[in-house]
Amino acid sequence: MVKNKIGFKKGDKVLIIIGEDKGKKGKIVRIFPKEMKAIIEGVNFLKKHSKPTQKVPQGGIVEQEGALHISNIRLICNKCNKPTAIKRERIKEGKRVRVCKKCREIIDKV
Repeated sequence: MVKNKIGFKKGDKVLIIIGEDKGKKGKIVRIFPKEMKAIIEGVNFLKKHSKPTQKVPQGGIVEQEGALHISNIRLICNKCNKPTAIKRERIKEGKRVRVCKKCREIIDKV
């Protein structure tokens, strides 16, 4: 079984590069590695129709954030504040960290 290497983590700031929400920025709320998708805060709202229940006796239409494929988002570097690709490098203890390809700054806190 091949493990999917997703270069994003919960809490990363990202930029949407394709689709309806192109150009919007947000923070990653949740990641689904098997589906290669992520939910980004304040982006890609979907309308879900819900039946009346005991918790919500009214029922109706509820807006919720939908997942985006990770190929449609780019990480925003903390230092240069630009959307960038991610490169993985090893540091002295053999630990792997994420590095900005534009400014060579380490993204992960060591």
